[in-house]
Amino acid sequence: MKRIVLFTGLIVALSVNLIQAQNKLPDGLNHAESGFINVVDFGFSPDATGIKNMNALQKAVDKTGTIVISHPGTYNIAGTVYIGSNTSLIFGNGVFLKKVNEQGEFSHVIVNKGAATRTYDEHIVIEGLNIIVNGMDVRKFKEAYGLHGQLAFFYVKDLKIDRFRCLDLGKAQFGIQICTFEDILINDIIIKGMKDGIHLGRGKRFTISNGIFETFDDAIALNAHDYSTGNPELGWIEDGVVQNCHDLDAEKTTGFFCRILAGAWIDWKPGMEVQQSDAVVSNGKTYRVQMKPDGKIYKSLTKPTFASGSMMLDSINWGVVQSDITYTCGVRNVTFRDIYLEKPRIGFSVHFDNDKYSRSYYPGAQVPKQEQLMFDNIRVIHDKSVDFLSVNTPMDVVTITNSSFRAGGINFHGNKAMRDYLKTKINISNCVFNQKGEMTLLKNSVDGKEIILKTSSNIELNNDFSVKIVIGNGKITVESDLTGLKK
Repeated sequence: MKRIVLFTGLIVALSVNLIQAQNKLPDGLNHAESGFINVVDFGFSPDATGIKNMNALQKAVDKTGTIVISHPGTYNIAGTVYIGSNTSLIFGNGVFLKKVNEQGEFSHVIVNKGAATRTYDEHIVIEGLNIIVNGMDVRKFKEAYGLHGQLAFFYVKDLKIDRFRCLDLGKAQFGIQICTFEDILINDIIIKGMKDGIHLGRGKRFTISNGIFETFDDAIALNAHDYSTGNPELGWIEDGVVQNCHDLDAEKTTGFFCRILAGAWIDWKPGMEVQQSDAVVSNGKTYRVQMKPDGKIYKSLTKPTFASGSMMLDSINWGVVQSDITYTCGVRNVTFRDIYLEKPRIGFSVHFDNDKYSRSYYPGAQVPKQEQLMFDNIRVIHDKSVDFLSVNTPMDVVTITNSSFRAGGINFHGNKAMRDYLKTKINISNCVFNQKGEMTLLKNSVDGKEIILKTSSNIELNNDFSVKIVIGNGKITVESDLTGLKK
């Protein structure tokens, strides 16, 4: 009997301790000391004004540590909140931040503190953020010219974004925009609306996982180059993975599931002709033309040498982009895995811009070669005859494996930006070809283009299936197991 009483007492004591642990912090600790901050303590409330909520959330974030918003509800927010290093911002289920115009329109809901000074912020977590754009879709370029994500980071290291939702993107702002980064993880994303879902500028080591996209423009943009209004800096995007993402069907569309954008530029020289978005290197800095996208050509006679901001020279508005010097940019060492393409648009575009908005490649610049792109388990679900892969930049190697083709193949088309698009090797293996009848697997319209195509261990579903290639004025060497190409 004594043992039973002691055992019962032990259970009661453990239960009491468990309840105390669940309902309060350890004795002698407040929220700040424990590293957990509840924004309710600062007046953050579904019943408060957007200005009061903005100020309350900012005060909480300024404490750093882990900030928690747990009470479900829609919280008005009337301005940008700035987050710094060593900070985790955790939103519970059913918590929404809704942009409201109580003191003027603003672009970012959250941006890192170092964006305005180009100073790295580190060790940041954003978890469970639901943004309601509420029609406030504007580009203010307050922190940096070209930065306009609803959630934006510029100069950041060790960033994690988890369980992000935004279902009403407008035509002007990206969902998530990150430029000049190291080590970022983006996971569990649902983004719908008119503009790019996830838009990356230069950086290295990244993973984008478990995304659902229903966007009029690009679902994912890896824009090493960009419009002058599209990213604040230029440079290589490298060493990344994009995996388990769905490009949902929609009535209207433009862009691609993924835009993979390269570019190159030259040193400034007197009398050179430039247009909107052209870049030049001068006085140890990179400058860009920031004018209207009207296709107008300007002659530059005055060398840009100013240290920061923008300046009008020879009726050209030049802006300082960055102080580290590079002459090329592109995407390299990136794997796309487990991608489901429901929307009937080009899946992947390896891309130069060459229009009134931007000229990615300046004539005579060093040739930027995009490198080592791999496509693994890409599932084309629609039956439209649009390109699986569209290429108009130099590439070294394309690897496609374990994927499912339908009507669309690979299209090398160039845009007359350069004379030599270099040699490209293509390896296609362990794929399923679903097309009935003849399929154009590879088409080339680039003069002098050399392509080496190898296919192996593939499956043809239909007896009447066959493959053809269009060589154009190039040279294509083929070693294939596919009907129509195999010898």
